[in-house]
Amino acid sequence: MNFYDRLLQETESGRQYLLTAPIIERCLRGDISLEYYVAFLCQAYHHVKHTTPLLMATGSRLPESREWLREAIAEYIEEELGHQEWILNDIAACGYDRERARNSRPNPSTELMVAYAYDTVQRVNPLGFFGMVQVLEGTSIRIADAAADAIQATLDLPNKAFSYLRSHGKLDQEHIVFFQSLMNRIDTPSDQAQIIHSANMFYRLYGNLFRELASEQAQALAA
Repeated sequence: MNFYDRLLQETESGRQYLLTAPIIERCLRGDISLEYYVAFLCQAYHHVKHTTPLLMATGSRLPESREWLREAIAEYIEEELGHQEWILNDIAACGYDRERARNSRPNPSTELMVAYAYDTVQRVNPLGFFGMVQVLEGTSIRIADAAADAIQATLDLPNKAFSYLRSHGKLDQEHIVFFQSLMNRIDTPSDQAQIIHSANMFYRLYGNLFRELASEQAQALAA
């Protein structure tokens, strides 16, 4: 079994914890309010804005023997630059204040997920960051387009309110193929174990982000 398939197999329970978050199940049924969607976008902003700094930190801590992986990280950085601004644009398209969202505080679960990512990269093993990539990109491929379709149909929002979700749906398929090829080159058992552990942690932390969403959070962002 290659490592990517093993990663999927050994994180299945974590993936189910995330996907069974009540708000995700409701969203896919079209049972969601504008306030919940905006609350989700706000928390997405608060973790997505750290993607590029985390990628930079990961690349800086790799040894020379992993130069091939540092080059791949440079490609990721180029792809991810500015995505947090797309989220703020989506918030504005929903009729909410993008600058209030920018200056708001993240929920505790969001803050903990970001803190865990930095701690893993800087203190434990930089390759643990790829557990976060597995969770965020893998989840997006699986549900982002379906969620965007359901939310748009329910709330009658314009296309410009979904730049973040649409860009991380099926259009992101190439990223997963690229990620799969990278993971199958990781052959050190300790690194493999760290990526699997981190992915399971991120599934739980990201699942808690959804479980902590509250529609009232959007009130503070009202334009």
